[in-house]
Amino acid sequence: MPSWAEHAIWWHVYPLGFTGAPATADPADGVRHRLRHLESWLDYAVELGCSGLQLGPVFAAETHGYDTVDHLRIDPRLGDDRDFDALVAKARDRGLRIVLDGVFNHVGRSFAAGERWFRRGPGGHEVFEGHHGLVTLDHAEPAVQQYVTGVLDHWLRRGASGWRLDAAYAVPAWFWRKVLPEVRRRHPEAWFGGEVIHGDYAGYVTESGLDSVTQYELWKAIWSSLNDRNLFELAWALDRHDQLLDTFVPLTFVGNHDVTRLATRLDDPRHLGHALAVLFTVAGLPSVYYGDEQAFQGLKEERAGGDDAIRPAFPAEPGGLAPYGTEVYRLHQRLIGFRRRHPWLHRARTTAEQLTNTTVALRGRGGPGEEVLTLLNLGDQPHRFLIGDARPAFPDDRGDPALVPAHGWRIVTQITNEVGNKGSQGIR
Repeated sequence: MPSWAEHAIWWHVYPLGFTGAPATADPADGVRHRLRHLESWLDYAVELGCSGLQLGPVFAAETHGYDTVDHLRIDPRLGDDRDFDALVAKARDRGLRIVLDGVFNHVGRSFAAGERWFRRGPGGHEVFEGHHGLVTLDHAEPAVQQYVTGVLDHWLRRGASGWRLDAAYAVPAWFWRKVLPEVRRRHPEAWFGGEVIHGDYAGYVTESGLDSVTQYELWKAIWSSLNDRNLFELAWALDRHDQLLDTFVPLTFVGNHDVTRLATRLDDPRHLGHALAVLFTVAGLPSVYYGDEQAFQGLKEERAGGDDAIRPAFPAEPGGLAPYGTEVYRLHQRLIGFRRRHPWLHRARTTAEQLTNTTVALRGRGGPGEEVLTLLNLGDQPHRFLIGDARPAFPDDRGDPALVPAHGWRIVTQITNEVGNKGSQGIR
């Protein structure tokens, strides 16, 4: 993995929704320069603490962007090459990298290619997970391999820093082994992550040559352990998470463009901070899905248009946001700032200690002298953890770092002073 990715914290944006683009492409509309809308939010992403944008689909498509019809053309609903180049340049000026979303398992019905490009079954073209409009590519076809190699190279040359590969779990791992070496030869600093939901994450990374895959196991364990008040589930998932670190560093998140928003998913809104504290103190490449940092609500539904609520339009500029999300935005800033001051957390090993159904001390360790305790209390009474001597890290944290209030959380950073005694610095 390129060294820059070790410090990556993504602001994940779904551009078609973010910019208010129409749900269906209409050639009669011509080119609309909506991608420029994102330029007004680059400073917002920097102030949040993020180091890059993880963009959803931006290529010409029929509807939601995952039915691509031309991977070498910006979707006219968003703009054109000049708009993309301007966004990359303005992001780079602020130190922000851009990762693109590539859909190479399937394409839209109007994708122009010969019959040999598509996988066929008894009833004709195979489709992706029953969706008639998503036709599956034949990854054994050399022309498909050459095409994908060319697309990856094209946009990296135009300034992208990497790729999120959509539905990677449906693509044979050997396909990436054929495609990526040539791309990496041309772009040795490029990063490649895949969407994998279930199965053997480490095995897929090893076989495919990708840098990372999505950590859906941890995503599920975070919110369900909080809802069920069963922190044993979280401890189990973190043990699995640690094992993955022997092979790769996963893409971590508590929300994305395909799932119900965290603020809607949690049964108790007091536990939102707990979820974020875990995200930013365990190993991974964390991302924040746009709007989650403002405590947006949104329910994912399995129906036509069921993604609309989790892919909303944003106002023209940050000043147009409602004020009720400010507290959660500030919490994100604080936790992301903590993460960036402790970059070793990228590969930290985490163990669950003092574990009950409703309380846990998550000990993260890096190298010598690198240690973090994330203290969670889901109970209705305050809980005192056994952490030894402690002193707060910030003036506004005047409480006992070992005592976590009901439905509260605290982070304690263990340090060793000059005489060798253990101390700690705490934030909450």
